[in-house]
Amino acid sequence: MTDTLTVPPVFDTLVGQEDATATLARAAAAAGALVAGTPTDPAAMTHAWLFTGPPGSGRSVAARAFAAALQCPDGGCGTCQACHTVLGGTHADVRFVVPEGLTISVSEMRALVLRAASSPSQGRWQILLIEDADRLTEAAGNALLKAVEEPPPRTVFLLCTPSTHPDDISVTIRSRCRVVQLRQPAPDAVAAVLRQRDGADGSTAEWAAAAAQGHVGRARRLARDPQARSRREAVLALPRRLTGVGACFDAANALIEAAEAEAAASVSELDSSERVALETALGAGGTGRGAAGAARGVAGQLKDLEKRQKSRATRAQRDALDRALVDLAGFYRDVLARSFGAPVAPVHVDTADLASTAAERWGPESTLRRLEAVLACRTAIETNVKPRIAVEAMMLALWRG
Repeated sequence: MTDTLTVPPVFDTLVGQEDATATLARAAAAAGALVAGTPTDPAAMTHAWLFTGPPGSGRSVAARAFAAALQCPDGGCGTCQACHTVLGGTHADVRFVVPEGLTISVSEMRALVLRAASSPSQGRWQILLIEDADRLTEAAGNALLKAVEEPPPRTVFLLCTPSTHPDDISVTIRSRCRVVQLRQPAPDAVAAVLRQRDGADGSTAEWAAAAAQGHVGRARRLARDPQARSRREAVLALPRRLTGVGACFDAANALIEAAEAEAAASVSELDSSERVALETALGAGGTGRGAAGAARGVAGQLKDLEKRQKSRATRAQRDALDRALVDLAGFYRDVLARSFGAPVAPVHVDTADLASTAAERWGPESTLRRLEAVLACRTAIETNVKPRIAVEAMMLALWRG
């Protein structure tokens, strides 16, 4: 960050991302100059941006803050109507794509690209923000690519992916974007956020920041939600339960059921409210002329809604399972660190004694195989292997060592 650059307040929500915020602040200032017709640094601003980084680094937070800065007359004050509506997801000229299912379809992308091609109605830019661009189908990616290659003059595309690997985003789309690389925040920075913004006490903040492995959102859940802490404790108790083949299958079943329960709890309220809102909007339960035709229309719309909700539930289950696998990988990382006497802090402070005991029983090679089994399970699920099959195979590998 240069001495003359002041980072706008809207970027204060980003944790430990000084280089990225400096780049985005400079671009927002250049964009404001372009709108005013007095460009000072046109090279600082471009029409397509790709935000990458590990889970919890703040990819979507950075993209939303940047969108607010682009629409804000002051470059991101954080308090004006433009900033509030963008951050709240209600700005008329900012389209948010937050996929609820496993993929983003080509029909959805074509509609969004068509909308993004129009001139801004209220704001300074027409912005299309895709929070999980790695979920684009090949056809949807091609539809987006055409728009990125020939962008309208006042349209900006903001894409978020875990990495720039071809599995996450196509090389052709990436080559037309400016990449903003976010890093995993340091535990100290995450703990400071929990203390200052969420009011967590010092010990809780430090524990949650370490246990979340740099994931700000997960650290907040662990600091605030007793159920999240209980689910984590159950996952970390799994290594002690693997005493035989039967125990492995029992443990796999428990892990899958816990992920399903967590996912159901996270989407049930939204599912119910969506159904009630749709039935009300379509006049369900009405009588009189046309009631039979309306009922058929309601049935079709409800079927489409249920299909979307089922896809969202599947995504939520996989996300919950992945969080559990990350916790499990952290435990085996701690065991491996103890085996080598590495001078690093443990990920899971509350299971440090268990990790020490395991390090005495297992050799480094055995521990590494267990860690690789957890990572292989995550990869298998990402490639659409049935979660139960992948988890059962992992449990057997953890038991055998």
